[in-house]
Amino acid sequence: MPKRYIGIIITYILAQFSAFAVILVAQLQNFSAGFTQQLLIYWQVGSFIIALIVSLFLLRRERELPRDPDSVDLPLTIIWSIAGVFLAFFGQVVANVIQQLLFNVTEQSQNTLEIMAIAFNYPVFIIVVSVIGPILEELVFRKVIFGELNKRTNFLIAALISSLIFAVVHTDFTHLLVYFMMGLVFSFLYVQTKRIIVPIFAHVAMNSIVVMVQFAYQSPELQELLEQFEQLQIIIFGG
Repeated sequence: MPKRYIGIIITYILAQFSAFAVILVAQLQNFSAGFTQQLLIYWQVGSFIIALIVSLFLLRRERELPRDPDSVDLPLTIIWSIAGVFLAFFGQVVANVIQQLLFNVTEQSQNTLEIMAIAFNYPVFIIVVSVIGPILEELVFRKVIFGELNKRTNFLIAALISSLIFAVVHTDFTHLLVYFMMGLVFSFLYVQTKRIIVPIFAHVAMNSIVVMVQFAYQSPELQELLEQFEQLQIIIFGG
C-alpha cells in the first residue's frame, strides 16, 4: 500500500478517536457538562475538516497520474452519480426489510438519531454529516481500502471486507446490515466507473437528503433525544 494511503488511514483514525482526548482533558480540568459538550462538537467539526484537507493533500500527486483507461467519461459520470443516489436508497430499503424480516429490527438507527440531535442544536455540524464525513469516508473506505484490496483479490472479497469495516466503524450494530449494504453499493459504483467522485456524490447526496427529511419530520425518538440533549442529561457525539 502506498505511503500516502497509509497516511490517509492514520489521519482518519486520529480524527475519529481524538474526541476521547478532548473528553479526558475536560474531565481533568473539571469542565462543565455544557462546555464539554460544545467543545466536543466543535472539535469534531474542526478535526474532520483538517483530516479531509490532509487527505486531499496526500492525494495531490495522483492528479498527475495517467487517467484509468476504463474510467467513464463526464456524461456517464453524471448519469452514474445520479443513479447512485437511487441505488444507495434502494440498498438501504432492502437492508431494512431484511432486518425486519430476519431480526425484527424496526427502530430507527440510534447513530442517526444522535447525529441529528447534534445537528439540530449545532447546525455547523451539518457540514460534517452531509459533506466532510461522506467525502472522507469514500476516500478511506472506497479509494484506499476497497481499491487496494480489489487490486490484490477481486471485487467480491474487496467489497465484503471494506464494507464490513465501514459498517463496524459506525458502531451501530443493530443496523450493521444497512451500513454494510451502503458500503457494497458505493463499492459497486466505484468499480463500475473507476471514478471516486461517483460514490462521493452519491454518499453526499444521500446524507444530505436524510438530513433534510429529518429536519422536516422529527420522529418521536428524535424529539425525546433532543429534550435530553437540551437538558444536558447526556453528552452526545456521532461516529
